[in-house]
Amino acid sequence: MNPVEIEQAISDLAEAPFDATEFPYAFLEAFGRKETEIKKLRKGDSNKSDLGGVLQRNNIHIATCAPGEVSQTLAALKASPATAKHKAKFILATDGQTFEAEDLIGGDTVACAYPDFPDSFGVFLPLAGISTVKQIKESAFDIKATGRLNRLYMELLKDNPDWGKIDRRPDMNHFMARLIFCFFAEDTDIFASSRLFTGTIEQMSNRDGTNTHEIISEIFRAMNVPLADRADANLPRWADAFPYVNGGLFSGSTDVPRFSKIAQRYLSHIGGLDWTKINPDIFGSMIQAVADEDERSALGMHYTSVPNILKVLNPLFLDDLNAALEDAGDNSRKLLNLRNRIAKIRVFDPACGSGNFLVIAYKKLRAIEAEINRRRGETDRKTDIPLTNFRGIEIRDFSAEIARLALIIAEYQCDVTYRGQKEALAEFLPLDSQNWITCGNALRLDWLSICPPTGKGVKLKSDDLFQTPFDQAQIDFENEGGETYICGNPPYKGARKQEPYEKKDLEGAFKGHADFKDADYVAGWFLKAFDFISETEANFSFVATSSICQGEQVQFIWPRMWAAGQEIHFAHTPFKWQNNAIDNAGVYVVVVGGRRKGEGQKFIYEDDTRRAVENISPYLTAGGNVVVRSTDRPISQHLSKMIMGNMARDDGHLILSPDEGRALLEANPSAKEFLAPLLGTKELVGGTFRFALHLNEDTQATWSKIPAIVERVERVKSFRKSSKAKTTNGYAAVPHRFAQYCHRNEPALAFPSVTPEERSFTTPVLITADTMVTNLAYIIYGFSLFELSLASSTMHLAWVRAVSGRHGTGIRYTPSISFHTFPVPKLTEKNREDLTRCAEDILLAREAHFPATIAELYEVKEGVSKMPANLRAAHDRNDETLERIYIGRRFKNDTERLEKLFDMYTKMTTKVNI
Repeated sequence: MNPVEIEQAISDLAEAPFDATEFPYAFLEAFGRKETEIKKLRKGDSNKSDLGGVLQRNNIHIATCAPGEVSQTLAALKASPATAKHKAKFILATDGQTFEAEDLIGGDTVACAYPDFPDSFGVFLPLAGISTVKQIKESAFDIKATGRLNRLYMELLKDNPDWGKIDRRPDMNHFMARLIFCFFAEDTDIFASSRLFTGTIEQMSNRDGTNTHEIISEIFRAMNVPLADRADANLPRWADAFPYVNGGLFSGSTDVPRFSKIAQRYLSHIGGLDWTKINPDIFGSMIQAVADEDERSALGMHYTSVPNILKVLNPLFLDDLNAALEDAGDNSRKLLNLRNRIAKIRVFDPACGSGNFLVIAYKKLRAIEAEINRRRGETDRKTDIPLTNFRGIEIRDFSAEIARLALIIAEYQCDVTYRGQKEALAEFLPLDSQNWITCGNALRLDWLSICPPTGKGVKLKSDDLFQTPFDQAQIDFENEGGETYICGNPPYKGARKQEPYEKKDLEGAFKGHADFKDADYVAGWFLKAFDFISETEANFSFVATSSICQGEQVQFIWPRMWAAGQEIHFAHTPFKWQNNAIDNAGVYVVVVGGRRKGEGQKFIYEDDTRRAVENISPYLTAGGNVVVRSTDRPISQHLSKMIMGNMARDDGHLILSPDEGRALLEANPSAKEFLAPLLGTKELVGGTFRFALHLNEDTQATWSKIPAIVERVERVKSFRKSSKAKTTNGYAAVPHRFAQYCHRNEPALAFPSVTPEERSFTTPVLITADTMVTNLAYIIYGFSLFELSLASSTMHLAWVRAVSGRHGTGIRYTPSISFHTFPVPKLTEKNREDLTRCAEDILLAREAHFPATIAELYEVKEGVSKMPANLRAAHDRNDETLERIYIGRRFKNDTERLEKLFDMYTKMTTKVNI
């Protein structure tokens, strides 16, 4: 269940008659606990309560009680030995009139009237497996409003199927934006009286809702008619009470979908919410999901948290402004200069979605301006910061509308906060018709026409605020002399997952250069930013998947930045970006800020630390502008060539599971000599194995007498012959062997192609001569054992994390980038002997725990390594030995390791002795 669904279930529970016996189970059901869990609790099989309540292990202890005894019952739950023994995270007591609860881990408490407990549902989201973040806990209203709007949206589409078609979807979305404005306006006194909108609909509509669409249509029409023109507009008297809004929000068609009785009731419920509590920086992303089928399943979770947005905005410009504010103190002249500067700052998000980044930037600038006004004794002063300075591009029309609406709401809320409601209301209506959010494809639009540099004209004029044609890109106003900051969270999409039109988008951004074929989609935004900065003074900062600073993506992006005379001036090293809070899901991202080359400071942010550096490499380390390029052979004389394993192309017939292998041997004992252990990445990481049929012409006389083997070979032949790929057809002539075959009958080192992110080391495995490796893993034949020491070191893992790409939450390991590029200093004979001994110690430590698998030996659980002590000690000795070879002592951290490795790489690849 997502938060919206949970909030609805909890609200339904609060509205239903209180049943003391059923409440604990109903509460758990509302948070999506499985039916089997509830059944066990009811039977008492898993109920551990010692107070006659319901205690689910590692979850919650609930008790209902007699009226007036809630506080005493909660205290008893907290003191209960069972609560501690069974590690309950929450305690909850209620008598159906009062509700009290406590989060025993986080410390949050809830104490309220029973009907109001749904307002605190965010506290209990861990019960649903959702790792709560501050924004979810504090945005109960936004989640509730999103849920109600979603139910209305779906009900209207059910009653008006034509409104759900592609050509009418913009009308439906525009209608929803109008509704949101009306709900907000009537609760914030923008409309003359409370509940003017919902009250008018309830009063004038038929009970069955058959004329509701007509009533709403007339209200919308009224808000598009200036007061001076009302006499000729033939408006009903009840509609004439609505103000003139303008701004394009109510211009154009006033068509409204028809309402059923149920839809009308949903509308009334939405109007009954307190819309003064709306958070435009969060609500926009939530409501965006209502109109997006692909995102609807994540209602209430798809948003970017404010702390993450500030990782972009603070170092981009807010830190500098706050420092200037501190420096100004109470100096009136300095404060005035800073206020004038702020009024001209433009923030441009070329993938703005529903406006999160722009709203947060606007609110932060308003806060600084308000402090300036306070220090200057001008608290009643109207803001100098125009919404038109917060510009965006968004490809989805509804998201673009919501972004504009979110900014309008943010402006009003800031006016109320800093000037008072009376002043805010006096200047709010009519809305300005200038357009500052463009609906279009950011990779195909000219950013300079949307956010033009000082002194350059623009091409076309925008007609209104809320109805921008899809291909309208130009803005009809400038901000002479202001700073421009580009920011945002552009779409990622790897090179292999792009649609043809997205490839075409990238082709334009890359100006036709062939690199676009292998580039991540987000690369297009970086290249467009480089072009923009080349034409005008601006800085940028984007969130992107960490892949842009790893692997092959580096060569597609950053050399173009350097060629444009620009540099990275700040960066956040990879961290988990959690848009979707369920099951802690997220992707690893970086934040990278760029500017023209200059003398200003450069900072690398890692966790909660900031470090000043002379230069930031594309791998987000302190160092030169180096690109680690793939190579077929090692750059170090001490490393052997690594190759890809054997590719079957067999439709699964030459590869057998352990059970299939055992079954074959039971039926045909003579098949033993033709079964070889087979390892791919899954097996190397997990410590398991499969079997491969290892057949050749020399032994064909024998294996051809085993029907089960012959049958499999014939199936391979049939599969290869019927393939559409000519190369596969050719392998039909040798159906008994793997298509691409590199196996050598000798021991080897095998490497998985993906290393689990949480492991402390890469885990190469020493395999026997008869073991085969698939093309999903890599092999080194003719190795020296000290290479296992090198590859099993913290030093190597630091390099791999920095330069390799990612695969899901794992690290993609490849010969050409991860291994062949690894810088190794010149080793003496003594060095090689010492490292060989370290490798032997690691292997012996693993062997001592037989039959424990690699997965068990290197397991990390809840952030804690479960490595056996002797294996950890062997790795520590290995790191100590190797790192002393590099610099004569242990490195302090990965940052120091990487700075050394990148320096060595630069020298080794430019033929300079080290």
